[in-house]
Amino acid sequence: MTALAHEPLTQEEVLLEGFLALDTPEGFRAELIEGEIVVTPPPDGDHEDYIELVVNQVYGRSRTRMQFSGNKGLTLQSGGGCPKDRVIPDGTFAPRELRLYRGAESWMPCEGVAMVLEVTSTKPKADREAKRRCYARAGIPLYLLVDRDASSITLFSDPEKDDYREQCTRPLGKPLALPEPFAFELDTADFL
Repeated sequence: MTALAHEPLTQEEVLLEGFLALDTPEGFRAELIEGEIVVTPPPDGDHEDYIELVVNQVYGRSRTRMQFSGNKGLTLQSGGGCPKDRVIPDGTFAPRELRLYRGAESWMPCEGVAMVLEVTSTKPKADREAKRRCYARAGIPLYLLVDRDASSITLFSDPEKDDYREQCTRPLGKPLALPEPFAFELDTADFL
């Protein structure tokens, strides 16, 4: 009997296998962001309130009918020699006509996603920097960031390589224009 030789796993493969095998406590979420495993606890009520305020306006005012998914796992192109990023936005919007979520695996590709939403919580630097780079590399057209520490809302648009070329930041309480396919002004008065 001859033993078969196996190719040794690369560091990236070991990291990905370890990540996919994680058993996080209920309510916690694990993400693989730029080669680092990030585990976050369940969000507080204010965090969820901001998400609902955005979703409610998108459903009621968007020019294009949208579907929303909270905490949907996305597989994104990664930078360097890292395995593909596996990121869970606080919210993912896609045109309803695409029905992207129907039949999707736990970790789905991001093609067709119109906008991702993040609300800062325990790791605001990840939302401001690492996740922004991940979403830009993946070509997600719009990234909406509600920054609770800065009391602001920022729309990143026009992704190119590792970042977005355009950004518009408004203080909470001021409206923020969302471009097509949404095409309405997001009212943030209730965010205060």
